[in-house]
Amino acid sequence: MFVDSAGDSLGSLEGFITCSDAAVWSRHSFRMSVIGMTYEAEISRVNPSCIVFLLDQSGSMADPFGGGDAALRKADGASDAINKLLSNLVTKCSKDEGVRDYYYVSVIGYGGGVAPRLGGALSGREIVSISELANSPLRVEDRRRKVQDGAGGLVDENVKFPVWFDPVADNGTPMCEALRFAKKLLQPWVAEHSSCFPPLVINITDGEATDGDPSGPADEVRAIASSDGNVLVFSVHLSSQHAAPVVFPDNDALPDQFARSLFHISSPLPPHIVAAAKQEGINVSDGSRGFVFNAGMVELINFLDIGTRPTSLR
Repeated sequence: MFVDSAGDSLGSLEGFITCSDAAVWSRHSFRMSVIGMTYEAEISRVNPSCIVFLLDQSGSMADPFGGGDAALRKADGASDAINKLLSNLVTKCSKDEGVRDYYYVSVIGYGGGVAPRLGGALSGREIVSISELANSPLRVEDRRRKVQDGAGGLVDENVKFPVWFDPVADNGTPMCEALRFAKKLLQPWVAEHSSCFPPLVINITDGEATDGDPSGPADEVRAIASSDGNVLVFSVHLSSQHAAPVVFPDNDALPDQFARSLFHISSPLPPHIVAAAKQEGINVSDGSRGFVFNAGMVELINFLDIGTRPTSLR
């Protein structure tokens, strides 16, 4: 259970943000070996956690998704999914008196360089509190969505959609540099929040790194640890192909070396997360990792939703 300093529960996180044992990482393996690190620290205003998004903004992100999402650019879909998740996080952290700083967040883009991508008043900020995020969207758009009409049909509904950053698609895929940037951000943050629930890094990409093998930089990110466990790294590969996604694989029998590389840098799912995923009807095993290959918009949205969904708020 995650409890605020005022005694209000934030809930126990059932998705990718929690795990039950400590982690000692190597390039191609994961060992549960450090006794006492249970990833059970309370998330509160005095002991917040952190989520870092590493978003591929290379030129190929201008390509459309494969399958049924073929009319949608990957850059646009990924930006919408993250902006929506940020809005959901704000909602989850909102109480009667305002937004409580249960989380700090970072959005780092990598393509024609590696840099923070939040816009407006937050431009250039590497990590911001959730209350700062709530108060400073780049803009709020009027959008329409389909909702059930209660009679078995669908109707359009007008909604407000806050936007904190815009899509970009330019240049190469400096994934290694992005991971090193995440390390630079999280080392001092974890040192300042030494008993925090370990930060989560979500890497969203559609292509192979153009600046080397990401395994070493990913190892260095995962080596960062609070007293509650090591930083977690998860990966989503966005697809341009008309092919079924590979969701939460438990081995590296994947289509190419790029897929295998992302598999190896992604964290295995601990047993209780496996159980939670099964409750959602997802086929996982004890060896499954937080990795989706060949993902469309549905897989991307589900990944982000499961990863940040509390079981209860009060």
